[in-house]
Amino acid sequence: MATATKVDGQDKVIATAQQIVRSLATSKNAAEDMIRILSGFDNRLSSMNDLLPTAGSGCSSPSAGRVDARREVPAAGEYHLEEAEEVIQRWESSDSLLWEASAEEAVEYLDAVDELVSLLESESFPEEFRARAEIAVQIAMARLEDEFRHLMIRNTVPLDADSLHSSIRRVSLSFTSVPGDSVEDFEESVDEDQNYEANLESRGSSFISSDRRIDLVLPEVVSDLKEIADRMIWAGYGKELCQVYSSIRRDILDECLSILGLERMSIEEVQRIEWRALDEKMKKWIQAMKVMVRILLTEEKRLSELIFAISDDIKEECFTGAAKPCILQILNFGDAISICHRSSEKLFRILDMYEALGNVIPELHSLFSAEAKNLICGEAEGIRKRLGDSVRGTFMEFAKDVQKDVSRRPLPGGEIHPLTRYVMNYVKLFVDYSSSLDVLLDDENVLGGGNGDDTQISGSMTPVGRSLLMLMSYLESNLDEKSKHYEDGGLQCIFLMNNIHYMVQKVRDSELLGLLGDNWVRRHRAQVKQYANSYLRASWTKILSYLKDDGLGGSGSSSLSSAPKRTIKEKFKSFNLAFEEIYRTQTTWKVPDSELRDDLCISISERVIPAYRAFLGRFGVQLEAGRQAEKYIKYTAEELEQFISEFFKGSSGPSNLLRKKA
Repeated sequence: MATATKVDGQDKVIATAQQIVRSLATSKNAAEDMIRILSGFDNRLSSMNDLLPTAGSGCSSPSAGRVDARREVPAAGEYHLEEAEEVIQRWESSDSLLWEASAEEAVEYLDAVDELVSLLESESFPEEFRARAEIAVQIAMARLEDEFRHLMIRNTVPLDADSLHSSIRRVSLSFTSVPGDSVEDFEESVDEDQNYEANLESRGSSFISSDRRIDLVLPEVVSDLKEIADRMIWAGYGKELCQVYSSIRRDILDECLSILGLERMSIEEVQRIEWRALDEKMKKWIQAMKVMVRILLTEEKRLSELIFAISDDIKEECFTGAAKPCILQILNFGDAISICHRSSEKLFRILDMYEALGNVIPELHSLFSAEAKNLICGEAEGIRKRLGDSVRGTFMEFAKDVQKDVSRRPLPGGEIHPLTRYVMNYVKLFVDYSSSLDVLLDDENVLGGGNGDDTQISGSMTPVGRSLLMLMSYLESNLDEKSKHYEDGGLQCIFLMNNIHYMVQKVRDSELLGLLGDNWVRRHRAQVKQYANSYLRASWTKILSYLKDDGLGGSGSSSLSSAPKRTIKEKFKSFNLAFEEIYRTQTTWKVPDSELRDDLCISISERVIPAYRAFLGRFGVQLEAGRQAEKYIKYTAEELEQFISEFFKGSSGPSNLLRKKA
């Protein structure tokens, strides 16, 4: 029993040795060396010489046994198994790259791969040779994978900051400035953005053609990449190919995001960043979204379609693997912004993001398919909705802030209040976003309140027009409360007149007129006139009373001539003192609009100068004959008119002329 077991074991050793020699039969020298070594262990192994290739076999390497087998192997093109193996093995021992050697050698290698894959697909291919073919294919696929990786990396078109930013103008990016903490900040931000766009315009772009086409990989290499991809997909190595391709392109897209200024940030980091830095990142996000979707991902899609044309599934998998992480990173920042603390300065930048995302969502639908489309487009639409909710909520909070602003310190001289400037410059930007705001503010409960006139005319207005109307009403109510901080009734009127006039100007001279309508302008111009008249009554009624003949007798000439001089002197003296007091105060008041200021001074003169000239003509003659007449008749009508023209310029004090007269 033991002897039989020993014989069986020896037979297995001999059989194994024979199999090793057959495997080496493609190289006669290697086979002979192996037989010599094995014979040193057992003389019986020397009988394997008949496995060596013979001279007349038609090939320098195959053995006699192999010759018989080869005749049973179907040919594919001009290749057979041994020849294909020889090509694969030759390059396996080389550190060189096929596509850096010569086109002929690359073609030879691909033909060898074609032969091996064809043999494996053939039902008549003998099973005893299948393992060898599979090993050769595995070796070839590893080589092709390396070749593919090197070709992709070495022939990727470099994208730098200049080329990426130059492309922004080509996709019609627009930057809408938002107000900062003051009107001056708001105006500075407008100038900065205009200069930025001008710089982009002047730099031009060789990076992208007029039809937004760019080359991500050198065009002359794409066909080589496709040749490799065809073989790997045909051989069943599409998954490995996808991993290589997606990894390379994903890293490049990440680098592009960094160039565009969009780094990875957590929600917590986004919420902690101060506004000016966040505003810059929001602008860069808008750039990155448009450039990434409209240019880079569109070209990524085209590149994957060229290289992986042989398989729709691989084409989609490679593109999705490269693009999905990048687009999700962009969307994550948008999501973080949508849940940030709401503040008025963020409103228009969030609107920019809302509109930018809305503009690219259709393109995302066309770029992705199946599960990737559901995931990415669903996420994009959800974030856009949340950004819209943030816009609506921010607008409502801004309106409440306008309504409840509690600054109690009166502004010197009745000037235009900073709140008025801020709100009016702020709402002017609503016109640019009217389409989006009409959707987001189309809700009767967005704002409430307002006066009866506004309610009557709001029915025919757009949603954004109605919301602006209510916001303006809030501002007017707040200004009315602020006017009460002035003790002087005339200054209260000047303050309201200035602010309402400023509001009218901003509406009349902008596209706000189309939202609020001519009726709003007419009503508020009438208010400006009403406040001007109220000022005249508050400031000049008393002083004009000194120029009346009350207490000076009848209207006849004899009565006037007999009027007591003392009473006349008191009237002139009271008028002078009252006018000088008005002059001292109202030259420090300010009406910024020159036309409005001139109209107001003319209205004062039309009331004061004729009355003074008439009073002086009737009673001045009685004082001129007496002593110290100039003490009471201090001003001519022309001088008074000159002094009145100095009103409302915000002067720091009275003129030298008035002090000399006083």
